[in-house]
Formats: sequence, structure tokens, C-alpha cells
Amino acid sequence: MHNSHNTLRSAKFWIAIAIIVIATGIILFFSLRRKTVESVLPTVEVETVTTENVNIYGEYVGKIRAQQFVEIHARVEGYLENMLFKEGSYIQKGQTLFVIDPKLYKANADKARAQVNKARANKQKAERDLNRIKPLYAHNAASQLDLDNATAAYEIAKADLAVSEADLTQAQMTLGYTRVTSPISGYISERVADIGTLVGPGGGKSLLATVVKSDTVRVDFSMTALDYLRSKDRNVNLGSNDPTRKWNSFVTITLADGSVYPHRGLVDFADPQVDPKTGTFSVRAEMPNPDRSLLPGEFTKVKVLLDVREQAIEIPNKSMVIEKGGAYVYVVRPDSVVEKRFIELGPQAGNNTIVERGLAKGEKIVVEGYHKLSHGMKVNPVTVPDKKDETGAGPSQADNANNGKEG
Repeated sequence: MHNSHNTLRSAKFWIAIAIIVIATGIILFFSLRRKTVESVLPTVEVETVTTENVNIYGEYVGKIRAQQFVEIHARVEGYLENMLFKEGSYIQKGQTLFVIDPKLYKANADKARAQVNKARANKQKAERDLNRIKPLYAHNAASQLDLDNATAAYEIAKADLAVSEADLTQAQMTLGYTRVTSPISGYISERVADIGTLVGPGGGKSLLATVVKSDTVRVDFSMTALDYLRSKDRNVNLGSNDPTRKWNSFVTITLADGSVYPHRGLVDFADPQVDPKTGTFSVRAEMPNPDRSLLPGEFTKVKVLLDVREQAIEIPNKSMVIEKGGAYVYVVRPDSVVEKRFIELGPQAGNNTIVERGLAKGEKIVVEGYHKLSHGMKVNPVTVPDKKDETGAGPSQADNANNGKEG
């Protein structure tokens, strides 16, 4: 009996040991399995969706032209006597450029002045005669015919004086045309006619030189009809200032060496009609050119602020998947499960794209590693560090838009 009792106690002991070992094994198995499952979760980089003011630009090929380009012509005929400027120099408005032989025109002016003096003397005599006849007629000492003749003589003399004065004015103006002046301030070209040449609107050369006002230039470019329609949809009328809008459409240009011109211009005209042959419409901007670094006739790349989307959702292009059915992103829910979300895209802004519908501020989207994901998969999300926080935030998009008012 004693041996039987010891055997039973020994069996219970080993059974208990076995149960403990099995339980420990089960615990270790599930613990290791959970760690294994956690270790195989795909790691993805995520960004938090934010809103900000986004500038929408368009890029086009433009051509520089002078704000004013004036041809200097001889308005009277004669021999070119003198040139009073240095070719290629800056001249002022009203500055005398050429002198045409004035002798003939001065003689005509002197003759017209003499005619005025003669007509004035005749008028004075006729006026005195009329003043003498009037009291005589009142006392019946002169006839009605005498009064009529004196009145007619006075009116004729007065008209002759007016004609003579008009002839003198015309002769003086013609004499003034012998001194050819510049109608604007700007840079003058080389002379077209040499000294001693017969110039004038008749048989001589009419064109003498050209003057270009280039301290302000105009930039002509053509926009696509699609850009035009998109602007209309947003109630943005290029070429007109909208007082309800916080920004104005400005222009920057890139020079031939690839550098960006330091001054901004403003769009001041947009053709309301689309060219049916090209599907584009003409736009013009004015650009300051104080150093004359922009040359008329030069081609350049034009960047235009077309719109400012206020508090828009903007995501990196690399976070989107575009397929035949549309575009989608992977949204990471708070439980780390990804959701395949189709979105409606707006215009592009550099390396980013505006999302019109489908995302909300504060949601997290996958920006790296989405190629290994599927809808409903659990992931290990890693937040991408904000580059603005690392490098120091520069001027915001809204600041850039407001700066357009100064351009």
C-alpha cells in the first residue's frame, strides 16, 4: 500500500510538471507569434493632410516689345541741315533732334505776319469809318446806303484779318516743323538720313530715326483656351483688377541664361476672343526695365500667377496612384488600417496637386511604400518629418500671393 501511494504521488507530480510545461509553451508560442506578426507589418511613411493658400501658375513663351516705339518723320520738305543727338543715346521728350533748312519757311512766316499787319490796319480804318457814319445816319446826314457800305467794309476787313492770322499760325507751325523734336523720352536709333539729304513727305526721305521707350517693356504671350476657361470658372478675369480679390495676377520671366528677372510685372490686358486657328488668346503684361536688360524682340519664358486657392488641400504627386478608373491614395485610419480612397484632382502646383474632393484636413495619407499595400491591410505608419520645420519656414503661399500686388 505504501508503494502504491508513492507511485500515485509521483504520477501526479509529473502530470503537474507536464501541464506547466505545456502552458508555458503555449504562452511562449502565442507571444512569439504576436511578435512575428508585428514584425512583418509593412512600414509606410505618412503625412498629415493640411490646408494652405496655394498659388497656381502657368508657363508660356513670351516676346518682349517696347512700351512705345515711335518713328521720327520729317513733316516738311527741305535739306537736312543738322543732327543734334548722339546715336543710341537717351533723349528727353521735346528735345530737338534734327534741323531742316528753315529759310523758305521763315520767309513764308514773315510774309504771313506782314499780311496780318496789313489786314489789321484795314480793319481799324473800316471800324473808324463805320463809327463816323453811325451818328451821321442817326441825324439823317448820311444815307442807308452809306451805312450799309461802311458796315460791309468793316465785316470784310475783320474777316480778312482772321484769314491772315490763320495763315500766320500755319506758317509758324510749318516753320516749327523744321526743328524735328522727339515726342517721347527714350533711346534713339541711328539716323536714317545723312546731313544734306533732301527729306520730307514729298520726294525726299520721310523717316529720320526711331525712338524706343524701354524703361518699361511689354511682354506678349498666348495662353491656352483651357487656362482661360479655368480662370473664368474661378471668376478670375486676367487683365482687370478685382477689388474683392486679395491678389493680382503677376508675371515673372526667365532670362536667356536661365536666371529669373528680379522685377515682376502685372497683366494689364487679355484679349476676350480666342484665336480659332491656334486655340489660344493673347495676353499682355507690363514689366519694369530700369537697367534695359530686357531687349525688345527677345523671346523669354513667362510664368503667370493664374489663381490662388485659399485653404486648399494639397498632396505630393508621389502619394497618388493614377489609373484608368481615376486617382486614389491610401489613407491610414487611427487603428493603422489603410483605406484605398479615390479622390478628385484639381490643378497641379509644382510637385504637388490640389485635391478637390475625397480628403479632409487632419487625415494621414501614405507617401512612401503604397506599392505593397491593399485595402484593409494593417500597417506600421511612420510620420515623415516636416521639411519646413527642419529648414525653417520661408514665406507662405499667401504671402507670395499678396506680394503679387506689389509686382
